[in-house]
Amino acid sequence: MNAPVQADPRADAQSVPLSQIDVSDPHLYQDDTWRPWFERLRREDPVHRCENGMYGAYWSVTRYRDIMAVDTNHEAFSSDAYMGGIVLRDLPVDKRRPSFISMDPPKHDEQRKTVSPIVAPGNLARMADTIRERTNKVLDSLPRGETFDWVDLVAVELTTMMLATLFDFPFEERRKLTYWSNVATVNTRAGTEVDSEEKRNEILDVAMAEFRALWEERAKQDPRPDLISMLAHGEATRDLPTRPHEFMGNLLLLVVGGNDTTRNSMSGSLLAMNQFPDEFRKLKDNPGLIPSMVPEVIRWQTPVIHMRRTATRDVELAGKTIRAGDKVAMWYISGNRDEDAIERPDDFIIDRPRPRQHLSFGFGIHRCVGNRLAEMQLMILWEEILRRDWKMIEVMGPPVRTYSNLLRSISSLPVRIPA
Repeated sequence: MNAPVQADPRADAQSVPLSQIDVSDPHLYQDDTWRPWFERLRREDPVHRCENGMYGAYWSVTRYRDIMAVDTNHEAFSSDAYMGGIVLRDLPVDKRRPSFISMDPPKHDEQRKTVSPIVAPGNLARMADTIRERTNKVLDSLPRGETFDWVDLVAVELTTMMLATLFDFPFEERRKLTYWSNVATVNTRAGTEVDSEEKRNEILDVAMAEFRALWEERAKQDPRPDLISMLAHGEATRDLPTRPHEFMGNLLLLVVGGNDTTRNSMSGSLLAMNQFPDEFRKLKDNPGLIPSMVPEVIRWQTPVIHMRRTATRDVELAGKTIRAGDKVAMWYISGNRDEDAIERPDDFIIDRPRPRQHLSFGFGIHRCVGNRLAEMQLMILWEEILRRDWKMIEVMGPPVRTYSNLLRSISSLPVRIPA
């Protein structure tokens, strides 16, 4: 399974002994060859034990209903950073960065409650005009009749401007937020400039110094409706700077959470429209389908590939006994392709009867706190694209995908708007 990807991934997925399948290999997602591996697991061994994975022994949960069972049972399946956290890669205890997504109640509930007002319906309504104004400015600036990178000029630019607003971060320095998000999530085996934990920590120490300065400034001021001020004044979070790893963990969670889901759904939506042109024509004929198209994009793209839990006790799941202390991976990317839960799951269908029936935001207490903001940004983007009556934004080459088993990220996508 750790050998280079073969030319025919479907034949490869069938030839490997079941016990040797390791879907934690990031090459499967970088090369976009993951589908047949999960098809086989869902069919033959939906709760699958891998003994010698790239990141150690773990269970794979691959069906929709079983993922739901794990995700909604935080008592039996812990997210706590000090039990292992939310990713398959194990860090030394002194290197772990707890955040409310990698905590169990009651601490999780207290910290999440502090930041949730920023995505309350009233605040989203107030942000809508700003998002629309920026979206129009970005779309109006795009070249016509020449190839450009959609990720850089549109997806990154729009999400980075939104991040700067959420944090009230210096607007002219907003691309730092995207860079820090990338550094925080990059796989150090990927061959990028961040090729070691030492290099990653060196860069993130700079980020934390800047956030700490902003924190100290906001703590001295009256409370304001930005994330740093909310944390600095929140009863459960105001002392975070005295716990450096937790301070870093929460701020990085909010940066990554505000960046990756939306950014990669914006790019994934354009890929989907090009791969399923009849759906694009359907959308042009009826823009009223945008509210159902958006959750379908988020299902089809599945920006978060997996989330890990650790069993707190022996648990039976689909006839298998998961032992206390075992690592359990919920493969959202597989659950969103489960034929028993979703009709024609590999197809992009913008008028599905139940488009929100997907796992991309998770379920239970850890359901994505910013899901409505992500949907709103994607909805406004497509409203403004359709208003311009472009025939099609053409994808001119294959996307460049990142080496990751956590985030289904697109780092580059060449496109052209016909002149």
